[in-house]
Amino acid sequence: MPSAEFDNLMPLEKYGIQPYFSNSMQLADVIEWVLEQTGPAHLQISTFSTGEEFLRRLFRLKRSGRILTCRMFCDLRAARKTVSLYHFNKSVFDHVCLCENHSKVLILFNDNHTVAVVTSQKQTRGNRFEAGIITSDPLTVSKLRLGFDALAANSISIDELIVYSRNN
Repeated sequence: MPSAEFDNLMPLEKYGIQPYFSNSMQLADVIEWVLEQTGPAHLQISTFSTGEEFLRRLFRLKRSGRILTCRMFCDLRAARKTVSLYHFNKSVFDHVCLCENHSKVLILFNDNHTVAVVTSQKQTRGNRFEAGIITSDPLTVSKLRLGFDALAANSISIDELIVYSRNN
């Protein structure tokens, strides 16, 4: 990991709730740190918007088999940027959905582990202070998964948006 901040994080197996507050940890680094402990996992992301550097990191993780499937929910207000990255997004995500969303949450899961990250950081690069909580607490993860269910029920697939805009 590029940051000494990771030295302050403890194994998820022993510490199910851990905060971080740093200007040197990037969200993709946090994802890699979790994957080192869980093994390959499925990923769900909610964010306001995403950026190319974050997408490149996820692309490498998916291509290497560390991310099995990936679904992202972005805010409708960031639709123009999300659509401009359409082909890149499609190479990384199995599903990209747009909805009214300002949350920044990740859930990584496989048959043996479920880990959530609640963060202040959008999926863009910045060397600003960001805060987050990494947790495997079952109640917390369960409530966050319900949030993803609500996003799914109130979203439109970017593919549907592309088809609609081409036909109108």
